Amino acid sequence: MPLLDSALPLVAAPMAGGPSTPALAAAASAAGAFAFVPAGYLSAETFADDLATAHASGSPFGVNLFVPQRDRVDPAAFAAYADAIRDEAEAVGVALPTEPLHDDDAWREKVDLLLADPVPVVSLTFGLPDRDDITALRGAGSQVLATVTTPEEARVAEEAGVDGLVVQGPGAGGHSGTFDPRRTITDAATADVVRAVSGVSRLPLVAAGGVDGPDAVRDLLAAGAEAVAVGTLLLLADEAGTTPTHRAALADPAFTTTVLTHAFTGRPARGLRNGFIERNEARAPYGYPELHHLTRPLRRAAAAAGDPHRLHLWAGAGWRRAEARPVAEIVRELTAGL
Repeated sequence: MPLLDSALPLVAAPMAGGPSTPALAAAASAAGAFAFVPAGYLSAETFADDLATAHASGSPFGVNLFVPQRDRVDPAAFAAYADAIRDEAEAVGVALPTEPLHDDDAWREKVDLLLADPVPVVSLTFGLPDRDDITALRGAGSQVLATVTTPEEARVAEEAGVDGLVVQGPGAGGHSGTFDPRRTITDAATADVVRAVSGVSRLPLVAAGGVDGPDAVRDLLAAGAEAVAVGTLLLLADEAGTTPTHRAALADPAFTTTVLTHAFTGRPARGLRNGFIERNEARAPYGYPELHHLTRPLRRAAAAAGDPHRLHLWAGAGWRRAEARPVAEIVRELTAGL
């Protein structure tokens, strides 16, 4: 039985925080891809609304959950960083939180919603939850996928009882799914990571990261993936909820490279190198979600003000190939000849 129920071996990746919309998911499904709805950053109430909208489309879809983080930021390091970036916030007219906020992204409420109203697939990012939650989601009828970035993580995920793996290469845009945010993430082709994982696990694989066109899709399928997830190439799609400031930056030749940074959220994520990263990466502590909550008002204000140098401009290594056009056209091009 295929892991994903779709006509094409292509996945519209869940891009939390706005880019992935119900309209994008519906358009991707209508074009033959398998779409994921992100639950990350949403309140349980908003997630329930998005879940109902996705169900109403009539197409099978998946949901992505952020796994709660057990580690907490060092309070002194948090205070020092908050003081160091205060001028960044003042430049866009906002105040920063004074105390670190650690939450679980409404994990229990979202899992309960998925147990009461199951979806075909649930994917997990940022590690693994308690095994009981994996068992419960599978018992409700969902196939559970874990995002992994190394063969070692794949072994742990398989032992936890998941049904499949999303193998994320270092070139992926947005947050890395690494189980250990502090580990050094070295450059590697996603196809090589897929082959390494397939060498230690017999679970079905979805490849993600560095997809810049149809050749990349074919290479990842040949490497052993059952399907290929695409995110960055959908950021400029007509149906995406990407902010105008982010859209403009993706098309701006002044931005020349992507880098991994933890300066915005306390967890490594790939985005366009901008002023905030250059000024603050070296002094940023690790600590997710505390740094995410710390910089969130600053980032929202920067987006509203059209300031790309104080905004997280998540993008993968293939961002130059992103174009403003309908999702259906992007899906057709990526799967041509398959």
